[in-house]
Amino acid sequence: MFQAFKALMKRDLLLAFRHRGELANPLLFFFMIVTLFPLGVSPEVTLLRKIAPGVIWIAALLAALFSLENLFRSDFEDGALEQMLLSPQPLSLLVLAKVLAHWLVSGLPMLLLAPLLGLLLAMPEPAIAALELTLAIGTPLLSLIGAIGVALTVGLRRGGVLLTLLIMPLYIPVLIFATNAVTAAAAGMPIAGQIYFLASLLVLALTLAPLAIAAALRISVS
Repeated sequence: MFQAFKALMKRDLLLAFRHRGELANPLLFFFMIVTLFPLGVSPEVTLLRKIAPGVIWIAALLAALFSLENLFRSDFEDGALEQMLLSPQPLSLLVLAKVLAHWLVSGLPMLLLAPLLGLLLAMPEPAIAALELTLAIGTPLLSLIGAIGVALTVGLRRGGVLLTLLIMPLYIPVLIFATNAVTAAAAGMPIAGQIYFLASLLVLALTLAPLAIAAALRISVS
């Protein structure tokens, strides 16, 4: 099972790096949203510090949503998804490999870029550290939740709007607790409660989301 997990993740990473333009789009989208806010709102440092946690996290959420639609689309179109369904390996394990590969090419670059954007928006060091921690926990959670919606809509020709309607309400708790943690860190307040809540959501998603994704794919392909 580990060999199948490793092989599928390696395959998805190779395919992603062969299409570097598509790989860079979510990251550029994330960067552009954050950098345009000071121009469109105000370059005042005090205001930027107040809105920075929400701006960066909303940009990360939209960039994650932007990158999700092709998670299973190419496999569905070329028949690879049907081969996964017929594989003797657990489908939940295979989809977890695909979600992990998706996070490595979309969530991890945002995690690495976030400190620079935090400095651009005049965030203090404790807030930047909290931002990194919330993104490290929250972006895999976004990928896991989003993959359920993608699996449900993969058979539809224009499932983008439906995908947004399905998963956006599930993203809201992550957005609220993550931005609250960064804001609290900027004010010098403890953030353990918010971090524990996000971590518990991640553990729950790692446990249940692969099973839900596998079931949704079987429904969509059948």
